[in-house]
Amino acid sequence: MTLYELGREAEDADSILEAAASLAALEERVAKMEFRRMLGGRFDNANAIVSVNAGAGGVDSQDWAQMLQRMYQRWAERHDFKVELLDVQDGEQAGIRSAELAIEGEYAYGYLRSEIGVHRLVRISPFDANARRQTSFASVMVLPDVGDNDEFDVEIVDTDLRVDTYRSSGAGGQHVNKTESAVRLTHLPTGLVVACQLERSQHKNMATARRMLKAKLWDLERQKRDAERERMEGEKKKIEWGSQIRSYVIHPYQQVNDHRTELKSSAVNATLDGDLDPFIEAFLLQQSKPPDAAEAN
Repeated sequence: MTLYELGREAEDADSILEAAASLAALEERVAKMEFRRMLGGRFDNANAIVSVNAGAGGVDSQDWAQMLQRMYQRWAERHDFKVELLDVQDGEQAGIRSAELAIEGEYAYGYLRSEIGVHRLVRISPFDANARRQTSFASVMVLPDVGDNDEFDVEIVDTDLRVDTYRSSGAGGQHVNKTESAVRLTHLPTGLVVACQLERSQHKNMATARRMLKAKLWDLERQKRDAERERMEGEKKKIEWGSQIRSYVIHPYQQVNDHRTELKSSAVNATLDGDLDPFIEAFLLQQSKPPDAAEAN
């Protein structure tokens, strides 16, 4: 501001422009710092494991799950994050039944935890000979991938695991398909199952599968703690499959509607191509507001 005032007094256009540029850069820096402040959760700065699962809607739902898988891959690429497809279960006719993605980048989990929930698609079904409108559902779960982080207080006991190996079904080349490099782990006490077929090395797939299992065990413990806290506070919340967090309507009109923040956009194609930041930022801003401020809005 001092440089700006001096520039005005001296009628020095270069100083005024320099001051204006410095002020704009400072405002941008402060905005980034304020946004990062919202990502102050215990594991917000961790990498993320994203699970996409097809739900009600048959083949349309499986196609929708694959569209979501691509959406998160494109979002990661837009941010120059590393993204790996850890495991995928193909649909019988089209699309996928499920997919597991590892997304590695600064605050990947902090951003993507806004995507947890049920996502709904409304469109003319490309699989219906009568071209009828179809509603499809898919669920998204995001977990922090913290590897060997000591703060991640979950222990995996080898005797609690059942290990299955099998041939990869992915596009990994002849070597992958000829060797039993893919790994599936079943955690016997909880029944949790994870699988990885990313690498040609069974050893590497085993290590990645253990990371995935560790994240799911942590989430299971978190859910137990949250349920106990809600019970003690006398709160009863019911989450149903139909309670979607976001709807993507392609027909009879085009709109993406986030039901938590009420943010709407007509740019459906751009959103499905990974332009998720407006929805992520709106959610994080809403979560960062004090309860009374959120209610006032």
